[in-house]
Amino acid sequence: MKKVIIAVIFFAGIAYAQLNSYSPFSSKLSTGVQLGFSGGIGVQLNSTFSNFAQGFPFSARIGISYIALDPGNSADVRKVFINDATDGVPEESGHRLDFRLDLLHQVDIITSNSYAFFGPRYSMFTGRFVYVGGNEDFDITTNQFGVGGGLETYFRMAPKLNLVLSTGVDYYFSSAISGHDTAYNPDGDNVNPRHDYNFNDADNAVNQPKFDVRIMAGFNYSF
Repeated sequence: MKKVIIAVIFFAGIAYAQLNSYSPFSSKLSTGVQLGFSGGIGVQLNSTFSNFAQGFPFSARIGISYIALDPGNSADVRKVFINDATDGVPEESGHRLDFRLDLLHQVDIITSNSYAFFGPRYSMFTGRFVYVGGNEDFDITTNQFGVGGGLETYFRMAPKLNLVLSTGVDYYFSSAISGHDTAYNPDGDNVNPRHDYNFNDADNAVNQPKFDVRIMAGFNYSF
């Protein structure tokens, strides 16, 4: 996670330097951090580029989020991915990384400093399931593309510092759900399925992202 965050900041800095090197006008860079809810409690880091193309009506933002969440129903996960046994005390934890690219356009809704945003998403979900005493310890993973949008508003706190309130929705497309040498695919092309279970059973057992409401608040600093 730390390496991914460093990489995002590093490449954002390079892109900003390149834009200012070749642009006849001054582009603007801001970075921010937000905390909130998106299927679980999480944090988002982002960098926004504005005025990077003459006459282009949008700003562009890249971001990465880490979300801690409930990974699913441990009893159903055992049935769908292992067997119908019930031994072992279940312990579970889950998280996902999501990467997002947004275009932002200024709108006059809450204040004159509000922005509508939309763009593609990519989520990497991991749910860890441990059955203490049952000799089972494994991960369930999904990698999904998605789309999303929303509205955020900036409130000036200092000349270069803003309080940011953001809300939106993300929709993620179904993809393979894998774990314990088993994979269930939306098209029915499953790998080593258990009994007569199918993708819908796996989809209901695991809390990979589908339709997420996102509510965040944080700070944004302009350079």
